[in-house]
Amino acid sequence: MSLAYIGLGSNLSDPHAQIISALTQLEQLTNCSVTQVSSLYFSRPMGPQNQPDYMNAVVALETILSPIELLDQLQSIENDAGRVRKDNRWGARILDLDILLFNEMVINSERLVVPHYGLKLREFVLLPLAEIAPSLLLPDGTSVLQLANQIEKNGLKIHSKLR
Repeated sequence: MSLAYIGLGSNLSDPHAQIISALTQLEQLTNCSVTQVSSLYFSRPMGPQNQPDYMNAVVALETILSPIELLDQLQSIENDAGRVRKDNRWGARILDLDILLFNEMVINSERLVVPHYGLKLREFVLLPLAEIAPSLLLPDGTSVLQLANQIEKNGLKIHSKLR
């Protein structure tokens, strides 16, 4: 059994409903079990600021799927929500599901980079991750809690509990 941490984000089409729907679909994935769920956070958008604020959360997921099989499942959930992939990396989106960590693996393939390339730089990932896994260490030995305590909050605030 592997442990993955998944980042959830949305800023279009009722972001709260998108996150709840994605969480429900994650809980229904075959060969997967959601074991922890962070609070729901409001965050400012990365990149272009002429878009709505985001809602973000992080979940811990136990799975027997491989990292690529899990990625396929996450992209299927995004597609079902109406996600359209664009060239603009930081544009508005209905749903974004990212594999942040997968066990202690380091993966650098064309389709998947784990740990997620922005994990150490994004308050909307670090704070929810530290909330559910305060003793977690990244594959390079860095403490998630220490990173979360040091990062600029950029207006990030808790919206509500998801569970």
